[in-house]
Amino acid sequence: MDALNIVCVDDQREVLAALRNDLEAFEAYFTIVDCESAGEAVEVLDEIDAAGEHAALIVCDHVMPRKNGVDFLAEVDEDGRFPHTKKLLLTGLATHEDTIQAINRAHINCYIGKPWDRDDLTGVIKTLVTEYIVHAGLDYQPLVAFLDQQVLYRTLRNRV
Repeated sequence: MDALNIVCVDDQREVLAALRNDLEAFEAYFTIVDCESAGEAVEVLDEIDAAGEHAALIVCDHVMPRKNGVDFLAEVDEDGRFPHTKKLLLTGLATHEDTIQAINRAHINCYIGKPWDRDDLTGVIKTLVTEYIVHAGLDYQPLVAFLDQQVLYRTLRNRV
């Protein structure tokens, strides 16, 4: 199985710790990488690409110093190395206009407010990584018991 990564980006260590705790079940199948800034996340994505690994999902805070989450995710969206990478934006301070900007500029796949519900977050992440695996053309067989079955079957059925 190809190496799969979930990259979590937030300038607050407490939020990263909470994310890592909530994503514990994913650690059996994914490498979860914590980044405290968009700049650090760019370096991690460069390393993932250089190693021939997959950035399946980026979970990113919206409001961060130097470069906000929308700007960072828009850059990832424009980067030809990550065409299938799913993007989830977390925020506690966004306005309606911020949401529209995130969708239009960064083509985010999901937008979740802080504080989040653990079950909602993990359900969305399971859906997004399932979509990534299928759309990237990866072998899903080793992960079939873990993936979102409805999304998997719907996506595969639509390919026929």
